[in-house]
Amino acid sequence: MHGEYKVPGGKLVAVDLDVVDGRLRDVSVSGDFFLEPDEALEVLSTALDGLPFDASFSVLTQSVTEALRWFAEPVTMVGFDARAVATAVRRALGYSTVWGDHTFELIHPGPLPPALHAALDQVLTEELAAGRRGPTLRFWEWVEPAVIIGSFQSLRNEVDLAAAERFGITVVRRISGGGAMFMEAGNCITFSLVVPASLVDGMTFEESYGFLNQWVLGALADVGVQATLTGLNDISSSTGKLAGSAQKRVVGGAVLHHVTMSYDIDADKMLQVLRIGREKLSDKGTASAAKRVDPVRSQTQLPREAVIDAFVAHFRQQYPTVDGDLRPHELELARELVTTKFADPAWTARVP
Repeated sequence: MHGEYKVPGGKLVAVDLDVVDGRLRDVSVSGDFFLEPDEALEVLSTALDGLPFDASFSVLTQSVTEALRWFAEPVTMVGFDARAVATAVRRALGYSTVWGDHTFELIHPGPLPPALHAALDQVLTEELAAGRRGPTLRFWEWVEPAVIIGSFQSLRNEVDLAAAERFGITVVRRISGGGAMFMEAGNCITFSLVVPASLVDGMTFEESYGFLNQWVLGALADVGVQATLTGLNDISSSTGKLAGSAQKRVVGGAVLHHVTMSYDIDADKMLQVLRIGREKLSDKGTASAAKRVDPVRSQTQLPREAVIDAFVAHFRQQYPTVDGDLRPHELELARELVTTKFADPAWTARVP
């Protein structure tokens, strides 16, 4: 069995191994990394030999770390580390996957109510975990304006409900954490990516955000926006914040990762509805509440639909992708969840 892992900004680690009687045997670690002294290479391999074939990422990492710690000389690893070795092992065994191992289904339905979008996030993630759906990229379209708050946010601390009612804004609580998203139809770009946990196997939550957002940077570059990953879960350009992302992991091995990007938001209205101050707004690309948060529109000079088309084209170029659609039973499950959960005031105010 053979597995490889290219460390972001670092070097390639390769592992060849066999499994005999449920144990790792004949483990061989190689790569274009730098390692001193030379004799430490054998330590990397022998540290893994004999471990159970289903050893967790943490067990593999710890085994390598401990073996190097007790080596006769200090060991220097450049361009890789024990976690990179563990990742290569997990890939060799099929527990850790790469983008190219999967075919992604692209879904871009017509406008749907915000609560139904939140319900679909839960349904599609659970369907993947149950093995009834593959990895999916879904773009949102909706009609009425909405505020989508994080699973753990206080409703009254985040939203001025009187202002939301005055502007006809729907408030929905999603299943992922993170902050509130002020969403006007046609003025922001939102998509949900549902992937198997194997794609982020061995990554910390922080690393998985950067990993799953990396393709977005390439898509933005295609439309003329030079962006970087900032903080835990944000995407920014030189003018300020462009987008925020959030995640939810479910039992069974599925990860929901969604992104909302400001295309052209009414900042004055947002400040009236969301209980946020000017300091928090300042990193979203505007200094005045009277202005609009429009980093994507102003930097690309493209219609929203053209930006989405460019994102889709970039994703297709990077990863195996087929066109798909929502299945009838998925829509039925989502509509049931709207009634029993996402449109239920008890869920919306579960953190008052």
